[in-house]
Amino acid sequence: MITVDNVSLQFGKQVLFDEVDLKFTRGNCYGVIGANGAGKSTFLKILSGEIEPNRGSVSIEPGNRMAVLKQNHFEFEDEVVLNTVLMGHQEMYRIMEEKNAIYMNPEATDEEGMRAAELENEYGNMGGWTAESDAAELLSNMGVKEELHNKLLRDLSGPEKVKVLLAQALFGNPDLLLLDEPTNDLDAETATWLADFLAGYENTVIVVSHDRYFLDMVCTHMVDIDYKRIKIFTGNYSFWYETSQLMAQQMANKNKKTEAKRAELMEFIARFSANASKSRQATSRKKALEKLNLEELQPSSRKYPFIHFKPEREPGDQILRVNNLSKHDENGELLFSNITFTMNKGEKIALLSRNSPAVNAFYDVLAGELEPDSGTVEFGQTITFDYLPNENTVFFSNENDLDLINWLRQFSKEKDEQFIRGFLGRMLFSGEEVYKKSSVLSGGEKVRCMLSKIMLRFPNFLLLDEPTNHLDLESITALNNALQEFTGNLIMTSHDHALLSSVANRIIEITPNGAIDSLMNFDEYLSSAKVKQQREEMYAGVLV
Repeated sequence: MITVDNVSLQFGKQVLFDEVDLKFTRGNCYGVIGANGAGKSTFLKILSGEIEPNRGSVSIEPGNRMAVLKQNHFEFEDEVVLNTVLMGHQEMYRIMEEKNAIYMNPEATDEEGMRAAELENEYGNMGGWTAESDAAELLSNMGVKEELHNKLLRDLSGPEKVKVLLAQALFGNPDLLLLDEPTNDLDAETATWLADFLAGYENTVIVVSHDRYFLDMVCTHMVDIDYKRIKIFTGNYSFWYETSQLMAQQMANKNKKTEAKRAELMEFIARFSANASKSRQATSRKKALEKLNLEELQPSSRKYPFIHFKPEREPGDQILRVNNLSKHDENGELLFSNITFTMNKGEKIALLSRNSPAVNAFYDVLAGELEPDSGTVEFGQTITFDYLPNENTVFFSNENDLDLINWLRQFSKEKDEQFIRGFLGRMLFSGEEVYKKSSVLSGGEKVRCMLSKIMLRFPNFLLLDEPTNHLDLESITALNNALQEFTGNLIMTSHDHALLSSVANRIIEITPNGAIDSLMNFDEYLSSAKVKQQREEMYAGVLV
């Protein structure tokens, strides 16, 4: 158990949170949520001891071991992969190094020999005798192949390093597990494995994530940073979100009597509790919801941007034909080849790949910003597309450093300042913020600007390469709703499971040796044995 007692933190005049009292207990998974800048990652750093609060204290039950997911991906560059994982259990690793040093010393004294025997006993009691095999199994389960286990971490790719550091945090069954954005850079299969792992985890987990599906699958409670306070609410993210929306509606309905409001809440809780079987944390969450105190519930103060894509014209029957596309990178390495498909009216495609540069290049080819090595891309005559690239720096360069009003005016047929200001306001840029220079925007603000640009062009086809990157949960939810309602066609790539599963009706995975094309939803695609076999053959270089 970890206890937070009267903790307050502020930087200068900015108060992040004040007089926080919380208890995190064994067997529960807590998802930390809050608007951008609310202090989610900072709160985890206070819990881990990396940051000292201005007032108050954090105490951990004696004998409990805490593990934290490392954010510095270059900290262990000169370490062997397997050893990096073992370092997750610091005391075990220290004992291992000390006893091994004695064994390797040919001049070790009898006293040192006795010390080695004591260390060996401690090591065994910690599970050290199976430590290497346990670490290897953990790595393999996360998709880090056995031939990489004895390489230096510097020799691994970025996504592989992320998996190793995650394995390091999970190793040795820590009593307290702190995870800041653990699904970042994880492929869908590994993210699903992690959700399964944490759902069955018997100790305490505290996690910050913008992945709503992940929060729903693993969390028994939500830790909401709002109103400069931090409160724990029973249930997963969907329950918190829907409850908050219902409470806001009830507050707006001043004429509804208290008894009617309570009855509506009780009916909602009962319905959600009954549906908890859809989640991996079903049993514990259902019991928790049945004990829920209605006094816990309150609306959120957070605001959601207005995102709505309205096509200027309806697309015709000819949408998109891609024929035999291939592309190598600047080093001559094959990114993709033999990609052929025809897109039909009403289709919303989720584009997948194990190789992020391949996806980026594929979108640039579709958008006409990059020439393919071979093949053609042909949009229908009625199609007007707009493109949200993964990298948007070129749109916000210092050379053309406009304020937000003039930046957005470039892409709008309506040039009136009041219209532009109103549009920016709906995207949560209010007051003096509209005069901010575009070059100083945060990552999330830039994405909201790019979405505004697309909305003002009224396309009937969207190309979206990682549109949820840098967005907070509120913006992701608004975008998700907008893409579900969009009446045109789209191709998108995202690490957000909930977005893909609720929007896409066709999945295309591009590989160096062709495409895996399936008229399935995202969840069906992930669980399909046929797709798994195709993927193995494609990446083995066998065309099917």
